[in-house]
Formats: sequence, structure tokens, C-alpha cells
Amino acid sequence: MGAKWTTTDIPDQHGRVAVVTGANTGLGYETAKALAERGASVVLAVRDTAKGAQAAARMRGDVTVQELDLTSLDSVRTAAAALRSRFGRIDLLINNAGVMYTPRQTTRDGFELQFGTNHLGHFALTGLLLDLMLPVPGSRVVTVSSTGHRIRAAIHFDDLQWERSYSRVGAYGQSKLANLLFTYELQRRLAPHGTTVAVAAHPGGSSTELARNTPALLRPVVNGLAPLVLQTPAMGALPTLRAATDPAVLGGQYYGPGGRNQIMGHPRLVTSSPQSYDMPLQQRLWAVSEDLTGVTFPLLVTR
Repeated sequence: MGAKWTTTDIPDQHGRVAVVTGANTGLGYETAKALAERGASVVLAVRDTAKGAQAAARMRGDVTVQELDLTSLDSVRTAAAALRSRFGRIDLLINNAGVMYTPRQTTRDGFELQFGTNHLGHFALTGLLLDLMLPVPGSRVVTVSSTGHRIRAAIHFDDLQWERSYSRVGAYGQSKLANLLFTYELQRRLAPHGTTVAVAAHPGGSSTELARNTPALLRPVVNGLAPLVLQTPAMGALPTLRAATDPAVLGGQYYGPGGRNQIMGHPRLVTSSPQSYDMPLQQRLWAVSEDLTGVTFPLLVTR
């Protein structure tokens, strides 16, 4: 395998089922497209099924669409039930969908939008599908985080929903830190089973629709610099694809671009912030997430 990992390094995926959230555009689209081209049966789990169908039509291979609105726990449960009825196994669950820097909004369940979508929705989906993965050797849960997990990032247990005050950047940082805390705690719980692993990835700086909520005053700057400092969605998807398919990947690892400051470049193993490795913080967030979503992971034991 070459030093510069690309989609040509993806092993054959025939016989594998991959569920990719937010796969109608951007990083999710490129991730799903690459997996389908290598033979996987890919499910585009998306909020807008019409856009999902349009995306599927542009892909080659076995690609289907499943409605999933991560801002609604009812929708998450409905989607999980539908996937369970369609598939006897899931090899890859790629928690890719996300929102960034949104104005203060809440999900249908009253959660701050970024925390509810980026973390709690995926936490619930993973818990509801995990028993379809545990019997499958080589199965993986890949959760997409961000360099934003280092920026004004903390888990505000005293105000998780940002009801007292709101920071777009801080709320995004909290949600992306939560993605990593979840991944590392999930891997710790998965380890005794020896089949499924949890891995994280981040795209670095990638030009996608995710930045559409950038404050108006900053948009001209962002748009002007984008061609110079941001890579394409196809490049941004490579860390996720490597985390999902490279046979050398181990549970609890984190993949990102290999260039300076992890902004651009081909994917490699990277490290996350010190607080993301804080085990008591991981465990506390896990317990709170179970309480908020009502979803438990009964097949997993803690040590």
C-alpha cells in the first residue's frame, strides 16, 4: 500500500453492507460513492430522500436510500427499524452527517441543534443498530469528527443545550469533541467482543456545504480563501474511507489529512486533543447520552 493512501487502496467490498449518514452531498456522497464502486451495498441514510435518490442515481453499484432525520429521535428509531428489516447484518456504519455553526436552534426533542444532530442522533442510531454489527467480523463504526473539536471545545454538562448563552463555535466544538469521546468509549466497550471496532476520522479543511452557516460578515473571506486552503470533498472523504476499510486500522484510532496542521493531504493516523482521551469524561458523556436519548447499549459490558 502506497504512502499516499487513495481510493485505489480500498479493498474489495463485495458482500459488505455500508450505511452512510448524510450521504447525498459533500463528504458523505464521496464516501458512499467510493464504497459502492468497490462493491459494497451502500445505504444513503439522508433526511431528504428526493436528494438522496438524485445522489444514488449518480453512483455506480448497489445503492439505496433510507430516510433518516437525525434531529428527531423518532425518525432515528424508524430508520433503524427499517434497516433491521432490510438487512441481517451491517458491516460499516459511517456516522458522517453533521451541521456546523448554526444559529441557536433545537431539534424536535429539544436538544441544541449541533449537539443533537452531530452527537446524540448518531449515538442513538449506533445503539439501535449495533447488534447487527457485533456478529460480523471486521465490522466498524466510523464517526466523523473535526479539527473543530480543539476550538473552544468542552462538554458543558451544566448547560449542554446552551440555554443560558449560545456560541456557534463553542456548540460546534462541543459536538465534535463529543464525537471523539463517544468513539473512544465505544471502542473500550467493544474490545471484549473482538469483532466490531470504533474508529474516528476528520476531513481537515474541505470545501463542502457544511460551511453554509458561516456568519455573514465572514463569508466573503471564507469564500475567497476556500480555493487556496480547502481541499475537495473527494480528498476530504479519504480519512473516513481509510478508517472504514484499511485492514491495518485498529479500534480507537483517529485518521485525518497528513499535511501541516492536518488541514490538507492524504490520510494518516493522527491524534486528537488531550481532553478527548479523558476516560471519566468519556464515561460521563456516555451516561448522559443514554439518559437524553433513551437508547442503551445492552450488549456491551464495561470493565
